[in-house]
Amino acid sequence: MSVPPSGKFGIISEMMNKPDNRLNVKELCAIAGVSRSGYYEWLKAEPLRKKREEQDRADFEQILAAYRFRGYDKGGRGIQMRLLRHYPPVLMNLKKVYRLMRKYGLKCPIRKANPYRRIMKALKENNYAKNLLNREFKEHGVRMILLTDITYLKRKDGQFSYLSAIMDAGTKEILAYVVSPSIDLDFVLKTVEELLKNHGAELKTDALLHSDQGCHYTSHKFAELLKNSELRRSMSRRANCWDNAPQESLFGHMKDEIDISACETHEQISAVIGDWIDYYNNDRYQWDLAKLAPVEYYRYVTTGECPLSIPPPTLPGGTLTASR
Repeated sequence: MSVPPSGKFGIISEMMNKPDNRLNVKELCAIAGVSRSGYYEWLKAEPLRKKREEQDRADFEQILAAYRFRGYDKGGRGIQMRLLRHYPPVLMNLKKVYRLMRKYGLKCPIRKANPYRRIMKALKENNYAKNLLNREFKEHGVRMILLTDITYLKRKDGQFSYLSAIMDAGTKEILAYVVSPSIDLDFVLKTVEELLKNHGAELKTDALLHSDQGCHYTSHKFAELLKNSELRRSMSRRANCWDNAPQESLFGHMKDEIDISACETHEQISAVIGDWIDYYNNDRYQWDLAKLAPVEYYRYVTTGECPLSIPPPTLPGGTLTASR
């Protein structure tokens, strides 16, 4: 591997400072294949390099604080969006964020595969719905397209807890969730009840709730609850995770960011999930949501209020949209 001139200049400087060195600068530069003038220019720039190093270290401390905010690791974009929440905002471009992360060995979390995609087929009823969504996740605005799914959470004792969640596809906000020690149907029904209780007034006319073809969503009780609540049903095609991709992605990111390896009880897992969902909704900023958190984004597209002091994004013509 070839050594850059700056590296050679550093070696020459070290050699010159050794008490047993018998070579002069001219001889060392000849051996290294660099010019003496270049070496002296490098020495002259030492204060500037030191100043840059101090600035890099100060900037990295801000990056590190953003990376660790609320205890959840973040990637480069998440770090940059967190920095915008400082007062005053810290404007640091992504290239600099990534450069300093590489320089100081800070690594982004990497998505892992979900090993717990199992639903009890024996309980499935033949009560299916058409795929009305057709992957149009953002085209219809906020509080119009709702996505739901279940994920498994393995405890330290080898047993499972189960999370049912409903997300607004337009804002990616988790509108309702229930963590249950049992995979019985009731906790999915309760998730819908929580949605109606907390956000029923916000839902658009003919709002659509999209799910996979799991046994909970094909049950007559689930279909009846949605019908009585005037929510339309939609279902993914069989074995097609892309039909509910944002919800699948949500659970994937959650499992990347939480640590439940030490949770021995259902209550402990519930506490971890509750804290993460609060963080996700209010403080986990997303690049595709105008660098806002889901709750901030909903307020932005419905009222025009942006929490950032930088100019908010607009479409040509100056209009806002929930599909950004």
